[in-house]
Amino acid sequence: MIELYLSKVTETSETEQAGKLYARVSYKQTMGVQEMAHHMAEHNTMFSEGSITGILIDFVKCVREMVLMGNTVKIDNLAIFKATVEANGLETMYDAEQDKVAQATIGILKEGDKTGPAVKVVKLLAQSTGDFTRDELKKDVKLSWTDKTKAEIAAAKGDNGGTTGNGSTQQGGGNTNTGGGSGTGGNSGGDDLGDGD
Repeated sequence: MIELYLSKVTETSETEQAGKLYARVSYKQTMGVQEMAHHMAEHNTMFSEGSITGILIDFVKCVREMVLMGNTVKIDNLAIFKATVEANGLETMYDAEQDKVAQATIGILKEGDKTGPAVKVVKLLAQSTGDFTRDELKKDVKLSWTDKTKAEIAAAKGDNGGTTGNGSTQQGGGNTNTGGGSGTGGNSGGDDLGDGD
């Protein structure tokens, strides 16, 4: 179950989102390798928590190694991991006036430079795939408001006796409203990583 709360964009914001409420995920905890190994060991596996921890640590190292070699790593039904770059806008490959060529390096172009470092920053991109694509998640996800948000909605409605349960939990919601909140349209401000294959 994913719990949501509503966050209001400040009224003074000079965007069309000013004053609107947007659903945000209320994350419960961060699961590291150790926590995931413990969780996996509880699934009646023949591997110990220590063995699973070692495998996961090696797996993470290998994914990093492959990505840094320029490979795309696809974990079926989870995500495709790959490196991507934020590039500088070069005017030319070679600036004859300064005898300077485009460089496959990371850096910032100095004012007046026509060429130089091609890349501002390198990033890791995780793109959902298989059972984790938007369409698949939409089928399986269950959404609910946090208790605090349920109370805020009830107070806004003037219901002092608690929530009435009008859709506070929903399956396959997409951008549909639950519990009287506002839909977000296309600008949810969430982590939109896109869908893969």
